[in-house]
Amino acid sequence: MSERGRHKSRGKMNKLSNSILVLRRGLWSKNAVPGVRVRGENLRKIEGGEWRNWSPRHSKLAAGILRTKQESASLLPNQGSQALYLGAGHGTTVSHLHDHICGMENEFGGSIVAVDISSRCMRDLVGLAKQRPGLLPVLADARKPEGLRPWLNGRVDWLFQDVSQAGQVELFLDAAKHYLAAGGVALLSLKSASERIVEGGANEHYDTAAKAMEESGLEVLEIIHLKGWEEQHALISSTAPKEWPSNS
Repeated sequence: MSERGRHKSRGKMNKLSNSILVLRRGLWSKNAVPGVRVRGENLRKIEGGEWRNWSPRHSKLAAGILRTKQESASLLPNQGSQALYLGAGHGTTVSHLHDHICGMENEFGGSIVAVDISSRCMRDLVGLAKQRPGLLPVLADARKPEGLRPWLNGRVDWLFQDVSQAGQVELFLDAAKHYLAAGGVALLSLKSASERIVEGGANEHYDTAAKAMEESGLEVLEIIHLKGWEEQHALISSTAPKEWPSNS
């Protein structure tokens, strides 16, 4: 790239942290395992480091970060923190979170507990964990959150749920009451097609979910519609108050 081209790229760069940036409307994470791709993503040298493209078409969290009306960084966990990811799938989003929370050889001292019920997904997650210290794959049923206690070091500051099945909201709230710390961030990836749509369609479904979250004591910050990247999905962001959980 020419010197002029480099300056032009930098002018459109927005760093969300020292490991996550937005460059020309694309999201990138600093690769914790240089030279290794997880989903065939593009790699790029930026400011002396190797960065991986984080596609919003393959990650609901990436789509939410790029589309939120809040500060984009507010959807991310803190570096070095403990995160709980329910419905981790094959590990695309988890790998980018690891870049951010843990870094190379877990230089930040973070941890991600990645939960999925699929043995096929678990094989992929275990493969990732071998190269990514701080990533802990757990084969478990997210509908039984009490069984996750042995894998967690107390309550978590960041909770993400991407479980496409009926009862998503109830499952999310149960996990939040068990494991979300006061002041923590909780993100629900809600798929309208996984539920019986109420009168009013998908938007009413998202509003109903947000209301249930507020009634549980969470503060709902935004309903982020992901149409165009993830059809029939919204990401609902929330935080837990100081007195969370309210029933304790």
